[in-house]
Amino acid sequence: QVQLVESGGGLVQPGGSLRLSCATSAFTLNDYAIGWFRQAPGKEREGVSCISSSDRSTYYADSVKARFTISRDNAKNTVYLQMNSLKPEDTAVYYCAAEYYGLCPIGQYEYDYWGQGTRVTVSS
Repeated sequence: QVQLVESGGGLVQPGGSLRLSCATSAFTLNDYAIGWFRQAPGKEREGVSCISSSDRSTYYADSVKARFTISRDNAKNTVYLQMNSLKPEDTAVYYCAAEYYGLCPIGQYEYDYWGQGTRVTVSS
């Protein structure tokens, strides 16, 4: 079963930073669009950021623009989400997902593979 593995979550104070990682041994992530999503308690899962295949484009939700940065390390077959200036409202379980056509679709149902999630808690 193909699986993406997220890591890097944890507890951080407001204003702090975390870097999330998304990795797999099943395929080359650079061939796929990789999206980051999050689900806060009691809320629907929402898109946070996406990087298209071969790094042609990146996308960010308005709520995280200028604070979060998505990037790849192809040598490590890993996609990162650098999160700075974290706020309590960023508290959520963060998921990465891979989309075969590399286009960063809006619909979550278009993503082919998902990870199990990593929890981020922003609290003093």
